[in-house]
Amino acid sequence: MINKQSNVYTIVYITVMVIVVGALLAVTAMSLKDRQAENVQADKKSQILQAVHIATSRSTVIADFDKYITRQIVVNAAGEEVEGNAFDIDVAAEAKKPADQRLLPVYVCQLPEIGTKYILPLAGMGLWGPIWGYVAFDADGSTIYGAFFDHQGETPGLGAEITKPAFTDQFDGKHVFKGAEFLPIEVVKAGVKPSNPNADYVDGISGGTITSKGVSAMFDNCLSPYRAWLEKTAAAAPAAEAAAPEAAPAAEANTAK
Repeated sequence: MINKQSNVYTIVYITVMVIVVGALLAVTAMSLKDRQAENVQADKKSQILQAVHIATSRSTVIADFDKYITRQIVVNAAGEEVEGNAFDIDVAAEAKKPADQRLLPVYVCQLPEIGTKYILPLAGMGLWGPIWGYVAFDADGSTIYGAFFDHQGETPGLGAEITKPAFTDQFDGKHVFKGAEFLPIEVVKAGVKPSNPNADYVDGISGGTITSKGVSAMFDNCLSPYRAWLEKTAAAAPAAEAAAPEAAPAAEANTAK
């Protein structure tokens, strides 16, 4: 009979418990893996839709995404469509590559009575960790229709304010092309002009200077490789509008906001 007061019994007991608990945790993790993956995908789809001012819920996000996102494509820095699955591309990893080597996802969104919007993903770094977002463009390839940002660990009340409408709504109506010049939006300290006087800009977060600079750098790094594609989109816009003349008046209503 084993002496329950002995060191051997204690070691054997602890070892068995660790094995049993570990096995249970492994089984639980495996059983929840598919559900966790579904939640991650649903969250990403919700964020993409928020860039075009569509609020959705956990129960409707999949249907809403399939309804409004009519096409997903991948382009390169030359503005050419290439093979790939836009949704599965790791934008943060692509953002670290040279621009001419990146795979660039594009989500094509059709909004009833408003028209086509193009949603482009962004990824960068804030003060404490990764930040990311989605920016939606009008069919002219220059005018921003909406933006969404999120973060992994920015400070509440400071850098974390990039998620709030008070910050994101500033991007609506801004332009990345001024004539032939491509100028991603700059995020600057309130009252300060952008480094390029021709660039459109928004006010940064008070007390969140580094996070604000991170958003500005993210725009520059992630949008610049899309320049050729955005130019092609702008060139094709008049033909697209001519093909659907009834959509133009309704576009001014902006009813999705």
